[in-house]
Amino acid sequence: MYKSLIRLRISSGDAHYGGGLVDGAHMLKLFGDVATELLIYTDGDEGLFVAYETIEFLAPVFAGDYIEASGVITHYGNTSRKMSFEAKKVISPLPGSDSASEILKDPILVCRASGTCVVPKAKQRFEPHN
Repeated sequence: MYKSLIRLRISSGDAHYGGGLVDGAHMLKLFGDVATELLIYTDGDEGLFVAYETIEFLAPVFAGDYIEASGVITHYGNTSRKMSFEAKKVISPLPGSDSASEILKDPILVCRASGTCVVPKAKQRFEPHN
């Protein structure tokens, strides 16, 4: 089973609310990138994201945080691919400092979701990975 992982720093340009708070939709954008990588790896095509079944926002994300977004395919259908996703905060700026950050001993789960993507048969270039 292939797992996709993206790690990136949330910039001040990503902040949407006061205090540098980032909107939850930013995590969904990351999940979309993870899904694209998974589909390219398994099907040779980026497919289409058709639905989220669940989305849970569990902790705030702020500018300066480092986020790891990951995902796995949990079920292969004829053209559908069910996936689960997690986003974790792994590094956070130290309050009161303009440049210091800390690596979190225990990453904080900030968002999790499940969804479905579709890769039309005509676009599938690899054998199914059941």
